[in-house]
Amino acid sequence: MQKLEQKSTSLGLELGSTRIKAVLAGPDGTVLASGAHDWQNRFEGGYWTYHLDEVWTGVQHAFRDLARNYEAAFGEPLRTVGALGVSAMMHGYLPFDRQGRPLTAFRTWRNTTTRAAAEALTERFRFNIPQRWTVAHFYQAILNGEDHVRQVDFLTTLAGYLHWQLTGQKVLGIGDASGVFPIDSRTCDYDAGMLASFDELLAGAGLHCHLRDLLPRVLCAGQDAGTLTEAGARLLDPTGTLGAGIPLCPPEGDSGTGMAATDSVAVRTGNVSAGTSVFAMVVLEKPLAKVHPEIDLVTTPDGRPVAMVHCNTCTSDLDDWVRLLGEMAAAAGATLSRNELYTLFYRKALEGDPDCGGLVNFNCFSGEPVTGLPDGRPLLVRRPDARFTLANFARVQLYACLATLKYGLDILFEEEQVTADHLLGHGGLFKVPVVGQKLLAGALGVPVSVMQTAGEGGPWGMALLAGYRLHRAEGETLEQYLHRRIFAGAVGSTVQPDARDSRGFAAFMKQYIRCLAVERAAIDALP
Repeated sequence: MQKLEQKSTSLGLELGSTRIKAVLAGPDGTVLASGAHDWQNRFEGGYWTYHLDEVWTGVQHAFRDLARNYEAAFGEPLRTVGALGVSAMMHGYLPFDRQGRPLTAFRTWRNTTTRAAAEALTERFRFNIPQRWTVAHFYQAILNGEDHVRQVDFLTTLAGYLHWQLTGQKVLGIGDASGVFPIDSRTCDYDAGMLASFDELLAGAGLHCHLRDLLPRVLCAGQDAGTLTEAGARLLDPTGTLGAGIPLCPPEGDSGTGMAATDSVAVRTGNVSAGTSVFAMVVLEKPLAKVHPEIDLVTTPDGRPVAMVHCNTCTSDLDDWVRLLGEMAAAAGATLSRNELYTLFYRKALEGDPDCGGLVNFNCFSGEPVTGLPDGRPLLVRRPDARFTLANFARVQLYACLATLKYGLDILFEEEQVTADHLLGHGGLFKVPVVGQKLLAGALGVPVSVMQTAGEGGPWGMALLAGYRLHRAEGETLEQYLHRRIFAGAVGSTVQPDARDSRGFAAFMKQYIRCLAVERAAIDALP
């Protein structure tokens, strides 16, 4: 068996919405081994959440799966790595007291319970504060008069929490930090003026603290973010095989790892991550002219400003329909694997009419701030004369995954005149070759590329950021490192926009926007 210098490798862990995944990469980014653990959010006490004990169970299972696969491939236990990094779903709310105890259940990005706080902060800062952001959750808790706010000693994200437990360091990568509080890209830190403004709100609420003291320290890609402690090593690997002392890179959110995984950290580059949620990011040449509630301003892992359109729901409704059709196939005696079902469904969508034959679908499982929906009710709408075929049904499911994204990006491309030379796609929507890529290119009118590594997604991007911490040369930027060392010979495919698809999607969107009133009525009728 091939032997490997373990200290030349980098390990990325990412806690996604439905899967926790670990990826081990070589110095050139080659995936050496991976492991995974499936999990799901819960709706409890009025909030979407994950239990923190499930976080560690899932991380341990994913790492154990990776270590087992590594040993099978290389004939030796995985005892160390050169560097590691953790990432997770961005945003949300994790408050802790002075003893490090959680004060509430984890409130995830999926919650849309902070509208009053988000709107008030947006008006105060003249900067869009989305409902998902940590500061919106914190201020909403203050407005609600929740008892725990007087005990808060530390606020962080899910990635920041993991990193803290592994290293003892209360830090965040700048990309993840940009979903906590607005960032000043010139200083690569939280915006000082807005911090001072928020402190006035704290004082007005009788809270004698400074927000900066409650937040993690901001770090950029490549900086030292501490080392794996003995206790942290046991959290990852209870068997005791993995040793302590491994250097860590700054923890990042899933937007930052998506940018790294698609080589999209340079100006005028962008990417679309499409899975349980969907978001698009474009690295900006200049600031936006106006504040848009549909567009978040975040950063690359090295601090460049990024415009982001984030939509809460993408494939959840589609996944349910594929599962249901799989049950129908099984009842008819057909044995199809999950992969075969998805491939059949996606390819059938390409046979559908460009406008879906008049079908309209809402895939909303939760509220959708981009379209102003306070909650979600999955909904299929059609006129009696619509062309209700399997192909059109499959196509409208995929269109629904992209509709709110298109709604937000139209503001970015048309009103703000932002330019993206092309977009890189990654995530579950692109696992079936060509289909999601073709429909996205038509919807947005922009060439869409997908690399062979697209299926690895965020965990691989986190491994690359850990590799940058380990291997970068003096003065080598993240853009240079990714472009020259990782993606120089990358294999992928690019699909140009098809005019028929573009016209069809535009027709679908007109119907979709008209039917937003139907979705709002469904929310009211089914509380």
